[in-house]
Amino acid sequence: MGTTSPTKGSGFLSDEADPTPNELVAIEREMPLIEAEVALVDAEIRMLTAEGGPSALDWRRLRRAEARVLREAAALASRPSTFPRRSAA
Repeated sequence: MGTTSPTKGSGFLSDEADPTPNELVAIEREMPLIEAEVALVDAEIRMLTAEGGPSALDWRRLRRAEARVLREAAALASRPSTFPRRSAA
């Protein structure tokens, strides 16, 4: 009996599991916001795990990460969408 690998056609990953080209474009469009949110979570973790409490640098890092998320969210919201909006059912 041969081993099966998690490749297309094996039932583990199928063609439906792959993102469509439109989904890849949407992910690429949102990537700056995703990266900003990851940086914010990292800053929050640093705040929670700082020995002796958060330092002034930790607070500064948190404020900058929050500001970056807000900037990226505003930039994303102001960009015209390249996809038609779905109508409510």
